[in-house]
Amino acid sequence: MAAHAAGGIFKRPRYIPELFTQMDVIGVGSLTIIILTGFFTGGVLTLQTFPTLQFYGAQSQTGRLVAISLVRELGPVLTALMVTGRVGSAIAAELGSMTVSQQIDAMRALGTDPIRKLVAPRLFALLITLPLLTVIADVVGIGGGGVVATNLYGLPMD
Repeated sequence: MAAHAAGGIFKRPRYIPELFTQMDVIGVGSLTIIILTGFFTGGVLTLQTFPTLQFYGAQSQTGRLVAISLVRELGPVLTALMVTGRVGSAIAAELGSMTVSQQIDAMRALGTDPIRKLVAPRLFALLITLPLLTVIADVVGIGGGGVVATNLYGLPMD
């Protein structure tokens, strides 16, 4: 099914309005949880690592450590988890209810491929919005770490 949906991205007819709708639902709808998660992850990471770095005299490296940790590992993982938890269950519930109410069978009877109409735009929207949401989570997380480092530990934001 994943290969059929991926192949449906490149074949005609293309469902561009559905793609933009899904990008709005997935990307813009997930923005609040991504911003909150990123900000507090950066803040907590700074809160936890500063005392250890201070013990070794490397407290000036706190920002670098937070930035590297967020960009390499925590940003992508937490973004994917938040989007999966929020959007994955909604997509599964929506498609499941369409199956129960026989809307998918009706699409097949009318000659429309339900995977290309329903699954492919959602998959493509995820492929577009997830990296963008990851960048936002990284930037906001670094900002959250900077806020904690500046206000709690008195480090300059350079």
